[in-house]
Amino acid sequence: MRKYKAIIYDVDGTLLDTLKMNMIPLLKILHEEGFKDFTYEMVLKYASYPGRKVLDELGIKNKEEVYSRWVRYVNEYEEGASIFNGILELLKEVEAMDLIQAVVSAKTYNQYRIDMVSKGLDSFMKCRVLAEDTEKHKPDPEPLLKCCELLGLNPNEVCYVGDAYSDYLASKAANIDFFYAKWNGLHDERIIDVVELNHPLELIESII
Repeated sequence: MRKYKAIIYDVDGTLLDTLKMNMIPLLKILHEEGFKDFTYEMVLKYASYPGRKVLDELGIKNKEEVYSRWVRYVNEYEEGASIFNGILELLKEVEAMDLIQAVVSAKTYNQYRIDMVSKGLDSFMKCRVLAEDTEKHKPDPEPLLKCCELLGLNPNEVCYVGDAYSDYLASKAANIDFFYAKWNGLHDERIIDVVELNHPLELIESII
């Protein structure tokens, strides 16, 4: 008997390669806000942070206006997001196993439409919990618990696949098993005592 009835995925850095799409606009924003010394290599430190947390860390005062501008620049970024190698194969195999698939992400619905729906990935998902759906966001467990509620499942019946420390903390707080997606090439040493995945299809072996 399988341990899990559903797999929940993060999006940025897990299903989609959005690193440059998010970080290059962030660098542009910082230069506009007077942080002229910042380089691309320096902003990579914030790659795994939730968007507003980045602005908090940097002490941006007009946070909501700057965040809205950042989102606009991300949406206008010409190269856009790309699907990681192995993700489509993973989603198809999990679907063939009759396991439920869902998304919990800090993306807005508009961002999700641009990045996920347009690429056909949303068709694999039974539900999605996005930025507008909860008052609190990762690392708070509320989005994951909301997803469990929508699926009619208990936390011990699902697992969460993510790449960021905030994903890991949210999973721990929700008592949901976490699988660490490392195929984006980034590594956070604060994420410990979990199953590490270097390729999407390794998830199949881990959940059987």
